[in-house]
Amino acid sequence: MTKITVAKGDGIGPEIMDATLQILLAAGAKIEIEEIEVGEKVYLAGNTAGIAAESWDIVRRNKIFLKAPITTPQGGGYKSLNVTTRKFLGLYSNVRPCMSLHPFVSTKHPVMDIVIVRENEEDLYAGIEHQQTDEVVQCLKLISRPGCEKIVRYAFEYAKQQNRKR
Repeated sequence: MTKITVAKGDGIGPEIMDATLQILLAAGAKIEIEEIEVGEKVYLAGNTAGIAAESWDIVRRNKIFLKAPITTPQGGGYKSLNVTTRKFLGLYSNVRPCMSLHPFVSTKHPVMDIVIVRENEEDLYAGIEHQQTDEVVQCLKLISRPGCEKIVRYAFEYAKQQNRKR
């Protein structure tokens, strides 16, 4: 059995997570679920990070974190748990393979096979914002040279590892 950390989240999150877990278990996944509370309830209980410190210990210990959609309350200095999670776990790259399902699905791009690698921690994800007036909020997009070099290096290493030509 592999112990995994599960966060059911908010809104449609619990429904999505329950369905996901049913599929994993029906497929024979040998998992033991350790659930943590994240999101709106945690925020509204006074934790501006949306996750308790002891929950991070569980995520660290289990090394597998399956998280459903969560709500970040608007205004009031709340941090996005998605961004916090990426930074805490060092998940700086978002890898999105995109492949055509032709001939099973009709498409204008029958030979599409691309991978998008996107930086996940800097830019607008840094969350550097402040309200200038009642109607204007300014958000800074900061990108560092080390952050750019790190994501470019990752993309090239990924391409080499996957035997992609470009």
